[in-house]
Amino acid sequence: MTMNSTGRPTAPTDIAAAAGAPETVSGSRGLLQHEPLIFETDRWGKTGVDLPAPRGREDRLGGLARKSAVDLPGLSEPQAVRHYVRLSQRNYAIDLGLFPLGSCTMKHNPRLNERMARLPGFADIHPMQPQSTVQGALGLIDELAGWLKTLTGMPAVAMSPKAGAHGELCGMLAIRKALEVRGELETRRRVLVPASAHGTNPATAIQCGFTVDEIGAGKDGLVDMEALRVKLEETDDIAGIMLTNPNTCGLFERDIREIADLIHEAGGYFYCDGANFNAIMGRVRPGDLGIDAMHINLHKTFSTPHGGGGPGSGPTVLSDALAAFAPVPFVSQEEDGGFMLVEEDRREAAHSFGRMVAFHGQMGMFVRALSYMLSHGADGLKQAGEDAVLNANYVQARLKEVMSPAFDGFCMHEALFSDDFLGDNGIETVDIAKGLLDEGYHPMTMYFPLVVHGAMLLEPTETESRAELDRFCDALADVARRAKAGDETLKGAPYLAPLRRLDETRAARKPVLKWSPPARESVAAE
Repeated sequence: MTMNSTGRPTAPTDIAAAAGAPETVSGSRGLLQHEPLIFETDRWGKTGVDLPAPRGREDRLGGLARKSAVDLPGLSEPQAVRHYVRLSQRNYAIDLGLFPLGSCTMKHNPRLNERMARLPGFADIHPMQPQSTVQGALGLIDELAGWLKTLTGMPAVAMSPKAGAHGELCGMLAIRKALEVRGELETRRRVLVPASAHGTNPATAIQCGFTVDEIGAGKDGLVDMEALRVKLEETDDIAGIMLTNPNTCGLFERDIREIADLIHEAGGYFYCDGANFNAIMGRVRPGDLGIDAMHINLHKTFSTPHGGGGPGSGPTVLSDALAAFAPVPFVSQEEDGGFMLVEEDRREAAHSFGRMVAFHGQMGMFVRALSYMLSHGADGLKQAGEDAVLNANYVQARLKEVMSPAFDGFCMHEALFSDDFLGDNGIETVDIAKGLLDEGYHPMTMYFPLVVHGAMLLEPTETESRAELDRFCDALADVARRAKAGDETLKGAPYLAPLRRLDETRAARKPVLKWSPPARESVAAE
């Protein structure tokens, strides 16, 4: 038995029989090779490298030398290479097909950006080098910061945050420091967060010592302005608001300027989650909307790699009200035209809230993002934002006859559907997602945002052609029609994936995290 069948339980139906295909002796399906765990491939402790025992060398381990075998699998080089190539064929990637995930822009990463990031002057530098030897890198960071300030209409930007949530933390720590300087940190502890916000928003506010007060959404998917006014009238302890715009329903908050004015009149600050900035880039400057702080996901807006826990970068732009509280280090241009890192919270950084990271930031991400900006130009970046919105509305228009758009009218960069079209036929959102796997696509974001029942959130991005969008929409529309008709076979999907549908609850509660060799059968002495 393999871990695939014991540690990750699958549905009982046989995969080959369910798909109507003959069972194969090898376990492979066409060009998709069957591949067990690498430990299960091990045979008799052999290895592809045969080294003689070391002679004439003094043991310097002080009695800490290993006394038992490492128990690594013994494979030849072809076996090892084939193992990982076969595993790679099971990965879904942006280089393979369209990623419909909403609120997690998975766009093409131009190879030009990758080539620039691998230039020796950027890829090989060390954060402890003398600043005089990395002037080009510091100049690049300063130029990228200039682009970000221009695009957002904000006077300052902190480049050191490593990701979106880290950028949120930066912005909220700047707000916290501003309240401390005002002498109001102890009396202003409440942060308003709309129900449609990203989950990291309330988490970040709490991490900074604030309390979270939720603001509901109206039937149009936007902030309930009446509820907001009531909150502001009821209390005088408002520290600020954390709002995503465009929001996670894929809609632009039309009242954002009024929201900013109300928050400022109440003595608070306006933090905007900039995860969806790619939808308004070149069309709207957040600084003109009264925003005090906003992070920018370089991977979502400027195509740097995304996923796997990193690498990431989430620069945070700051208004005049918060610029003085930006974290160190930051790049400063000297009178002679050179650049330096301001690394101590004194002089021009006297009011900084401090240091967030050991070093400045993710150099590789900075290079990729600036390469993307320079290759597009200002007009190209504007078009990228417009195309993201166009593609999402095209997907919505293609699918609205067979699925239920969550809200009337046009969307921004992502199209949101509810499960209303399913009625009570027993088919659920998860069944549609699993059926899409058999069509060769990664599923869309499911059950988020929570303000929409059975939500399906799709974000095609600007990098997809109309032909690819049509191919995807044809596949999803067919699955949706089957679901609407109550096709029970969807309850068992996927049938064509390497693994069948998992018992996700059991896998989460009782995961098998370590492989153990099967017990060897004892042989009778006689």
